[in-house]
Amino acid sequence: MERREFLKAGTAAGIISSARMLEPLAKAQPSANNIAPIPRRALGKTGEKLSIIGFAGIVVMENSPSFASNIVAEAVNRGINYFDVAPTYGNAQERLGLALQPYRDKVFLACKEEDWSREGSAKLLDESLRLLRTDHVDLYQFHALSKMSDLEQIFSPKGAMETFEAARKAGKLRFIGFSAHSVEVALAAMDRYRFDTILFPINFVLYSQAKFGPQVLEKASQKEMGIMALKAMAKSTWPASGKNDHPHPKCWYEPAAFPEEAAMGLRWTLSQPVTAAIPPGDESYFRLGMDVGQNFQPITEPEQQRLIAGATGVNPIFHLGAV
Repeated sequence: MERREFLKAGTAAGIISSARMLEPLAKAQPSANNIAPIPRRALGKTGEKLSIIGFAGIVVMENSPSFASNIVAEAVNRGINYFDVAPTYGNAQERLGLALQPYRDKVFLACKEEDWSREGSAKLLDESLRLLRTDHVDLYQFHALSKMSDLEQIFSPKGAMETFEAARKAGKLRFIGFSAHSVEVALAAMDRYRFDTILFPINFVLYSQAKFGPQVLEKASQKEMGIMALKAMAKSTWPASGKNDHPHPKCWYEPAAFPEEAAMGLRWTLSQPVTAAIPPGDESYFRLGMDVGQNFQPITEPEQQRLIAGATGVNPIFHLGAV
C-alpha cells in the first residue's frame, strides 16, 4: 500500500478501533520525568532550537480529545517542543489544535500541504490555521515531494510558492521547508530555492541497502538548513500477505523490531547531523522515541555494525530514481 493510500485509509473503522483501544495508554507517566528532558539542537540558520524528538500528528489521529490532551501534555512535560502535522492525517489537526492551546507559545508548530497551486494551497493554509487554533505556523512545508513535475508546478506562475511567500509576509508562517521521498527531487529542490528546512528519510536500512539519503544530508548540511529526519524506526515494506493484518495500523511500512532494534535505529539517525527525528505515529513507538530522546547516547561502532548486519538483504521502503 502506498503512503498516501494508507493515510486515506487511516480513517477506516479498523484503524479507529485500534486507536481507541490504545487510549488508556495516553495517561501521563510520572516516572519518565525523573530524568533530564529531551535535549534540543539548533534548526539550521533559523535561530530556533528543537527537541531532538518530534511529535507526529498521526499519534493523535482518530483518537479522542482526552487522549490527545494527555499525550501532548506528557510530550511537552518530557521536553518536546516540535510538533508536526498535515491535512492528510485524518482529524489530527483538529485534535492537535485543541490539545496544544495551553502550550502554543512554547512550541514550534510545523504543518505540511500537498496542493501545488496558489489558490489551493492558500485555502489549505487558512483551513489548517483554523483547525490548529493559531494565527500562524512556525514552519510550512511542501509535503512529500516525489516527482520533478511537483517542483515545476510549485514554482510556476500561480504556483504554491507564491502562496508561501505571501503568507510569510503576512505573518501566517515563519519558515519555509519541504519534505521529500525522492533523493533526486530533494537535491533539485535545494538547488531551486533557499529553503529553511528539509524533512527527509534518514534511516539505517536506506543508507546501507539503497544508498538513499547520504547525498541529501550532505547537501542540506552544506546549505546549513535545518534537517529533520523521517523513518528512523522503519525497517522494510510489509509482506504482501501482511499488508492488512499487522499490529501497527498507523505504520504504512514494517517498523524495526520493538524495542531494541527500533531504539538503536533511532539512535543511529540521531547520531547523524540532524536537528531532530520524528518517530512513527504508532503510540508504542512514539513513547519509545521519547525514552530514547531523554536518555540519548550516540550509537557506538559495535552497535552500528550489529544494526547494519541486521539490515543486510532487507528491502528498503524507498529507492534511488526520480519518478
